[in-house]
Amino acid sequence: MLFKEKKGWEIPEQRITEEAFFRNRRDLIKCIGGTTGLFAATAMVPAALASQNTDQKYQATRNERYKFSRTLTDEFDATTYNNFYEFGSHKSIYKAAQALKTSPWSITIDGLVDNPKKLDWDDLLSQLPIEERVYRHRCVEAWSMIVPWIGFPLASLISLVKPLSNAKYIVLETIMDKDAMPGLRQHWYPWPYTEGLTLDEAGNELAFMATGVYGKKLPKQMGAPVRLVVPWKYGFKSIKSVVRITFTDKRPVSFWEKLQPKEYGFWANVNPKVDHPRWSQARERTLSGQTIPTQLFNGYAEFVAQLYEDKKSENLFR
Repeated sequence: MLFKEKKGWEIPEQRITEEAFFRNRRDLIKCIGGTTGLFAATAMVPAALASQNTDQKYQATRNERYKFSRTLTDEFDATTYNNFYEFGSHKSIYKAAQALKTSPWSITIDGLVDNPKKLDWDDLLSQLPIEERVYRHRCVEAWSMIVPWIGFPLASLISLVKPLSNAKYIVLETIMDKDAMPGLRQHWYPWPYTEGLTLDEAGNELAFMATGVYGKKLPKQMGAPVRLVVPWKYGFKSIKSVVRITFTDKRPVSFWEKLQPKEYGFWANVNPKVDHPRWSQARERTLSGQTIPTQLFNGYAEFVAQLYEDKKSENLFR
């Protein structure tokens, strides 16, 4: 009899969503009632979340161009069920992630550009107009949520550096802080975490640099102080805590593709008809426990389908 030994990057099917965890937690919250319940609920909120006070620069007008048909995901659920492998390979990393130092912060933009820059994050944020966009988020693990991100289009950063004519792709890189990030000790991962897009994808109107969520500063566990959000792709493409953006003429091989290219490819566009090798992608489970059909391009085909019309020979969904 043959036994398969799972690699460090493989996710057991039974851990994809941990549905019972969510149902039990939500049932507990529903049982809290009256004034006593309010005090109890307040006590249950972790300090890591309670400290995320609202800030005027994260009060943004919602862009109604990006419609959504379901209710927003509960803020507690969305901010405490997170992947961030630098802090561990489980979903409850929000406490550990508070060790991340997000100030001072800078972003280096380099490579095939006419005007490379190293930008102070606070200074940059004070100069850019921000907006709120409600986006669907679909994880390759088959769970999903709907989140009100605050930030600005990635295209606005691209315009600051003037890419050269031979630039075809961008590579984004996550910070490596060995003192704060215990997951970096897992030497079998190809650190630093990197992710790549074509320049056309990066310039698409949906590609968004998030600086806040739910009217507040972006929590550290969700990729503070700035992360990418590309809602038509599986969630691992939306890289967190970005410190570098490099323009290149070569298609990058990013973090998950290096680990397992048969499961996590460069394109990673959401498609319910193309299964992950170890589970179906036809349906998804919301963080509230509902099971719903998955949509092509996560429901954003009208915005992005044209990007792939000349790429029929590519495996666009893995």
